[in-house]
Amino acid sequence: MSDLTEPPVFQAAVETVRSATVRSELVLTEIPAPSGLAPSAIAFAADVRPSSHGVDSVLGTGRFILLHDPEEPESWGGPFRIVCFAQAPLETDIGLDPFVADVAWSWLVDALAARQAEHLAESGTATKILSTGFGELAGHGDGAQIEIRASWTPHGDDFGAHLEAWGDLLCLLAGLPPSADVVGLLPRHRMARD
Repeated sequence: MSDLTEPPVFQAAVETVRSATVRSELVLTEIPAPSGLAPSAIAFAADVRPSSHGVDSVLGTGRFILLHDPEEPESWGGPFRIVCFAQAPLETDIGLDPFVADVAWSWLVDALAARQAEHLAESGTATKILSTGFGELAGHGDGAQIEIRASWTPHGDDFGAHLEAWGDLLCLLAGLPPSADVVGLLPRHRMARD
């Protein structure tokens, strides 16, 4: 969490993140940032339309962390790094699709582009999880889940756009359609008419 002892550049970044506007389907909460990842950090948790306060949503949940290290670690390529996590349940037949992880990762890339969240050095994983219940959980049947763990170095000073893009990704993973705000940000390609 930012306070007056934080570097001014980090304080300014925190203000842009805190002023971000996420989709109404998300409940966004500032949480304590994990220690030891960087000298300065701010973290958020989000749930897609949670059914109970303080419990991860059954529709989708995630975490977003903005890290700052004035030493600019070589692997970051700059003084800031974003680390995020997003997960949501899937229909079992969708979980069986061999391309679902590729699609989920492309949604992250597209969400960043749509929000004009400039970045570099992105990395991460998109994991699909298939499960079958046994014993006491046999009644739950088969299930599937998609999970994205990603990090990237934000470029520019609009850190709020990165939080908004992550929120858009979380909603897409939960099966919500793109919001009108994001659709309006997508580039328009016109086909020539004959």
